[in-house]
Amino acid sequence: MDENDLAEEPIAQLEAWLAEAREVVPQPDLMALATADADGRPSARMVLLRGADFRGVTFFTNRDSRKGRELRENPRAAAVVHWWELGRQVRVEGPVEELLEAESRAYWATRPRGSQIAAWASRQSEPLSGRDELDARVAEAEARFACGDVPLPPFWGGYRIVAESIEFWQHRDSRLHDRVRYERTAGGWVRKRLAP
Repeated sequence: MDENDLAEEPIAQLEAWLAEAREVVPQPDLMALATADADGRPSARMVLLRGADFRGVTFFTNRDSRKGRELRENPRAAAVVHWWELGRQVRVEGPVEELLEAESRAYWATRPRGSQIAAWASRQSEPLSGRDELDARVAEAEARFACGDVPLPPFWGGYRIVAESIEFWQHRDSRLHDRVRYERTAGGWVRKRLAP
């Protein structure tokens, strides 16, 4: 990977790599998201990368989930998208902001009805007495919204990692991988090659 062949803007490069990944990777939008609570205790999980623009990358979730609570306490995150089949990964780091309700509503409308029902039924990250409790909540939500569209829950929405840095990594033999990191400055993005 020659850094001079990469796009000037890292999101343009991310979009180019995503387009290539969509051709060969079964789940190209799968992203590891790391957050931390107010005391700095980290946690990570897989989410779906649902958008990328000049500001950063977006994902959606229950705002009352563990990640939602952690983002309220400590609104910073790191994410990694890894494409094994291509020997590539992209890392994004920065502060996190909530998306506007209109943005969350627009994405919500694209979700399958079953996923919408599940969002209403699941008190994400909260303990359950058993699977029966979750199944009962799903049945209640299905009955509640049987006659129409499933509305956006007030506790559900999107977030954006406002990218301060974006790193592109490409596999090379003998662990001599290529790494190029873009860092946002007052004057724009600065690229640096990093040692593997």
